[in-house]
Amino acid sequence: MDYVSALLPPVVMAAFFIALVTVIVKSQGGPNKAKEDAVVDAAIARAEAARQADGS
Repeated sequence: MDYVSALLPPVVMAAFFIALVTVIVKSQGGPNKAKEDAVVDAAIARAEAARQADGS
């Protein structure tokens, strides 16, 4: 019975890791991709504007 208690935590962690990777892969793209890309582009534009304002 000791082998069951020794193997249970790694098996549970592996199952959660596989589920996490599956969720991440499934959430890539899709209808929210354009919205997420727009948010990132806006953040990059703000950072560039702030950097140029500091440089001038």
